[in-house]
Amino acid sequence: MDSSISQSRFIAPIMAGLVLPHEDVSQVIHINGDDPPQEFFIKESAFGAVDSSPPLIPIPVIDLSMLSSKSELEKLRSALSTWGCFQAIGHGISSSFLDKVREVGKEFFSLPMEDKEKCFRAACDGEGFGSDVMVSKDQVLDWCNRLFLMVFPENKRKVNFWPEIPKDFGETLIEYTMKVRSVMEIVFKATAKSLNLEEDIFLKHFGEKSVMQARFNFYPPCPRTDKVLGLKPHSDKSGVTVLLQDKEVEGLQVFKDNQWSRVPTIPHALIVNLGDQMEIMTNGVMKSPLHRVTTNAEHMRGSVAMLIEPDPEEEIGPVEGLVDEERPKKYKTVKNYGHFNYVCFQKGIVAINAVQL
Repeated sequence: MDSSISQSRFIAPIMAGLVLPHEDVSQVIHINGDDPPQEFFIKESAFGAVDSSPPLIPIPVIDLSMLSSKSELEKLRSALSTWGCFQAIGHGISSSFLDKVREVGKEFFSLPMEDKEKCFRAACDGEGFGSDVMVSKDQVLDWCNRLFLMVFPENKRKVNFWPEIPKDFGETLIEYTMKVRSVMEIVFKATAKSLNLEEDIFLKHFGEKSVMQARFNFYPPCPRTDKVLGLKPHSDKSGVTVLLQDKEVEGLQVFKDNQWSRVPTIPHALIVNLGDQMEIMTNGVMKSPLHRVTTNAEHMRGSVAMLIEPDPEEEIGPVEGLVDEERPKKYKTVKNYGHFNYVCFQKGIVAINAVQL
């Protein structure tokens, strides 16, 4: 193995609360000093500098309880065809339960390292607790730890990675996943309706064999906010992602009209973000937005992302109702797009562009 790849896998700024994936806990290197390792420093990017101060532009707010009205449905179509995301209110999940979801994640990340070690993932396995999977020796690392878990299909769960502390972690996660799935179903149906398509045309791709994953994100304070990102620019591999933001600390930014826009925090709203697979299925009518997460010098930031994807063995492509002479087929038919997207992300390639015809 190339020594530079091997070492970068094991470097871990424990002082800042980060730990990278590794095969042997004893090989973690403790970093002294204020600056993160060079592996975290963003190089030149086509998507603007890290230290830019973009405007705070509220993304659209959609009341899911009002989608039976024509005006709210039109707002949804406009939001997804321009921004590709929106802040969802009226979603039916209580504020107290959303706070509980945040709290079980925070409790886990606050545990001593020896307790979190029980959930460490293997070096080449995306599931479990850790940071980036190394797929390229030139890869820029994110200033973020993640607890990444498969929730559905149930027979694909790797429960050895599920925290034992807090005791109600698993129960809370499963309940939250079911509630979020209901939100996603509303979005799939309303999106189809807004495009004058059959209501189940997207939803039928996200049935019993669909994949639902949870990603608890933990962004420790970072001394070099001008050089290091919590999460690199990317679009999601999913059909839809539902994000529960930190209640107080900003960080999410969306790239639109060739500039970054800061996304404000609405404590008990959910960010609904279309993924690449919905952009493919809508033949580019709806957008999968490029987004990133910045770092904060003083405050930790936490978030919880829920992603839904079709069965990896299922082929997806533009639906017939959105392909005609005026809008010819724009994307290839693809299978297991989630894996393809992840590899592209770590190599700095925009995956959705790579599957265009």
